[in-house]
Amino acid sequence: MKKHNFNSGPSILPAPVIEQAAAALHDFNGIGLSILEIGHRTEWFIAVIEEAKALVKQLMQLNDDYEVLFLHGGATTQFMQIPMNFLTPNDTAAYCDNGIWGSKAIQEAGFFGNVHIAASSKDKNHTYIPKNLSLPNNAKYLHITTNNTVEGTQWHSLPETNLPLVADMSSDIFSKPMPFNHCSLIYAGAQKNMGAAGVTLVVIKKDWAASIQKPVPPIMHYQKHIEAKSLLNTPPVFAIYVALLTLRWIVAEGGLTEMEKRSKQKAALLYHTIDSLPIFTSYVAKEDRSLMNAVFFMKDENLLSSFLQTCTENGMVGVKGYRTVGGIRVSMYNALPLESVQAFCELAQYFAQKHG
Repeated sequence: MKKHNFNSGPSILPAPVIEQAAAALHDFNGIGLSILEIGHRTEWFIAVIEEAKALVKQLMQLNDDYEVLFLHGGATTQFMQIPMNFLTPNDTAAYCDNGIWGSKAIQEAGFFGNVHIAASSKDKNHTYIPKNLSLPNNAKYLHITTNNTVEGTQWHSLPETNLPLVADMSSDIFSKPMPFNHCSLIYAGAQKNMGAAGVTLVVIKKDWAASIQKPVPPIMHYQKHIEAKSLLNTPPVFAIYVALLTLRWIVAEGGLTEMEKRSKQKAALLYHTIDSLPIFTSYVAKEDRSLMNAVFFMKDENLLSSFLQTCTENGMVGVKGYRTVGGIRVSMYNALPLESVQAFCELAQYFAQKHG
């Protein structure tokens, strides 16, 4: 029986995507070869990656001012690659410190230049998003993490800034319409809303990439990847194919408007349930609650292990909170059906009645 998959990443994929990917492992598009066997410079794979790029731009409503790249290394590599390309030791970049991933990005940027903390939520354990930003005029860019998987907070609108905006959208990419063209660079690990682990999406303004003047190793140089059309080295062919299938699924299901509608419906049900049950508590500011990752706690911590065991017994996986935070985390990415959230809420109500 299929489990209710609340994993934060790698996470749930749409059933049709898994079925199509499985078929392609045996025979890709009837060519007599597995998707795992085709060369990355063949016409078969070029068609895959070019369609995937086109769908990214279609969903984001971006014009040819932007280039779409599929790269290795996960979003974590982008913590390093961005400042490596755009900062010199005398330069400054502004970063928002709103959670563990933003903090890690700040640490990496410090190897290449100066970091100005534009805003921080450390004072309340990253349970809110500070909206008033301190931005130096000479900053090369502003970096934000749009959704914080660990702490359960989310930017529900992009900050206003005249600086190039860099956004780590790893955990809420393609979950809602956004003014993506307000960003100079967007990056995301695929393993949440976009596909299987192993590939990283980078969407970058071409003129910003062309402005890079400092020496950068070719494999880390955005402009070199643009010139090579994401084929500077062998790309993760299968992961890109799964991303293509997922992008097709999003389009077929109604696009980002439909994804947002579903996300709001799932999150509203989940948050209403935990708010109504006195055995649970949430420390996240309500206006900043994530639609992707709900993080909350048992008021009586002694009940946590019993609740998690009950979830396991009922086929619900991935609900244990991140190791540095604890508690409970319910991830509600695009592919998670409403029925899974309903099942979790029914179980939570049952547990509360039993232990209240």
